[in-house]
Amino acid sequence: MTSEGTDPRLDWAAISRPADGESVCGDGHLVAPFPGGTLVAVIDGLGHGEEAAQAARAAIAVLESAPAVGVAELLERCHEALRRTRGAAVSVASIGTGELTWVGVGNVEMAVVDVAPETRPEHLLVQGGVVGQSVPRLRPRSIRFGPGALLAAATDGVPPGLASRLDRTVPPREAAARLLDGAGGRDDALVLVGRLRLEARA
Repeated sequence: MTSEGTDPRLDWAAISRPADGESVCGDGHLVAPFPGGTLVAVIDGLGHGEEAAQAARAAIAVLESAPAVGVAELLERCHEALRRTRGAAVSVASIGTGELTWVGVGNVEMAVVDVAPETRPEHLLVQGGVVGQSVPRLRPRSIRFGPGALLAAATDGVPPGLASRLDRTVPPREAAARLLDGAGGRDDALVLVGRLRLEARA
């Protein structure tokens, strides 16, 4: 499944596919603009299949209801909402003008990659736990970014190290497709790539 869009903070694309033998993907994403910023989230429902998808949908419902709220509070709200599900790994990033603040629990990989090939990617560290089961004290972090930088995120159905394999020269949809091509079929897989803008457009 492919979705893509454009808003004042980024141009983005997300591509997902279910595990072999499943009809639904338990991984999900959200890109939600709000006044002054954009919220980006990638969710990996525990396991795969319909119950994993239910957990991902529950997290998305919480996040899209209040995208302007701080990322730590949003993750706490997801934790409460997912207690009746099998749980999920969730990474959330709030993008402002030239700055990104994120927090993550579980194994959703996220990185910011500058357009210059000699620069090193900024890996957005996540904390251990499962949203809906056990969440540690959350410690959001912020980084600055330059125009044209890429935000890349992937669930654990995609091999780790996505930043090193990310093609910085192609549009987000093509970059995401290339990263997903390296994934096996034993687990759900989702890749999101967004090209960040330094300043919002009217």
